[in-house]
Amino acid sequence: MKRGFYIIMAAQFFSSLADNMLWVVVIASLRAINEPQWMEPLPKLFFVISYVVFAWYVGAFADSMPKGRVMFITNIVKVIGCVMMFFNVHPLLAYATVGLGAAAYSPAKYGILTELLPPRQLVVANGWIEGLTVASIILGIGLGGQLINPKVTQMLLDIDIPFINTGIDTPPEAWLTVIGILYVIGAAFNLKIPDTGVDHRIATVNPLHLIYEFWHCNRLLWRDKLGQVSLATTTLFWGAGATMQLLVVRWAEITLHLSLSNATLLQAVVGAGTGIGAVMAAKFVSLRNSPSVIPMGIGMGFLVFVMVFVNNLPLAAVVLLLIGACAGFFVVPMNALLQHRGHILMGAGSSIAVQNFNENLSILGMQGLYALLIAFRVPIIYVILLFGTTVAGIMYLILLRHQRNRNEFDLTHLIVTKGDAEHE
Repeated sequence: MKRGFYIIMAAQFFSSLADNMLWVVVIASLRAINEPQWMEPLPKLFFVISYVVFAWYVGAFADSMPKGRVMFITNIVKVIGCVMMFFNVHPLLAYATVGLGAAAYSPAKYGILTELLPPRQLVVANGWIEGLTVASIILGIGLGGQLINPKVTQMLLDIDIPFINTGIDTPPEAWLTVIGILYVIGAAFNLKIPDTGVDHRIATVNPLHLIYEFWHCNRLLWRDKLGQVSLATTTLFWGAGATMQLLVVRWAEITLHLSLSNATLLQAVVGAGTGIGAVMAAKFVSLRNSPSVIPMGIGMGFLVFVMVFVNNLPLAAVVLLLIGACAGFFVVPMNALLQHRGHILMGAGSSIAVQNFNENLSILGMQGLYALLIAFRVPIIYVILLFGTTVAGIMYLILLRHQRNRNEFDLTHLIVTKGDAEHE
């Protein structure tokens, strides 16, 4: 791998670490101001709304300048979101601002991979970056849970810098200071990302034209025989994954009687499994064979059913580890295939923006349904059963669609590896 790839990974790690710590802090802040329980799924919804609303723009923005500069600018937007909470802006609005930064960050983060690396390295690169992202999720949620621990919070508040009045006097201010520092570290790495030499001029900045181009790109990927399958699987995965974060925490609090701080640690177990699956996929699955992992998505849905029968912590950890492993093993090759087809059909930033639009629309839909079920006090067991059935069923339909495409068309020529020779 090129040196620039490792700088991208470092920047992604610190930015994602802060994102996940902030998610825990926002939930704790909602509880601190006595917001109703049905609002706890809303932080993710507010975070991802920008991915959907501004999808037509962020791809063009990512392609308009060197992607390291885009990542730096968007990290600063995340810092602004943290600062807003210092001034008593509602946590959901502040987190929405952070989501705006993340929406523009993502096309640059993934798009630069196709500019920097040849197609044959995309699965491996995705394995690395997904594994590192998962590591940041594990640490982020785990550290976020510990950050809101009263003992840790008091230790932070007791830190005294001679002759300097920091103005940090409350628990949320202490939490946000730590998270803000992580965003700044990520921004510093962004400045070191090399320019790939790709032409970053865009044809127009006319909003109507950009919206038309976005929908054109969206149709291209959904009509592409490999693009539609990879886009469908990743769309389902990210919607399910985001809902799973909330589901696991609530399930652990109700079934295993864990506190919020300890329940978030089970999220780390899912993340560890995802990391293991991602590494295994990078090692054993090639870009050309990536559709063969779709059955692992069906397996993930069935494993969710097993949660209904679990009532002790060790068994819960094993089941969640397996769920994460299935998820990681199938999403990494699907991400790589989608990036490859997107890069062939359109600009890297535009293809990632289309991907983010669909994936986050799925998150909005699935988490909106989850919030509705919680508001109507549906027992968590029934929510789990519905969730597992939905994931396994839709993944099976995607598998049938791919098999039909493969029987009717020659798909081998859609994976272009001509660029490999140029990078040798």
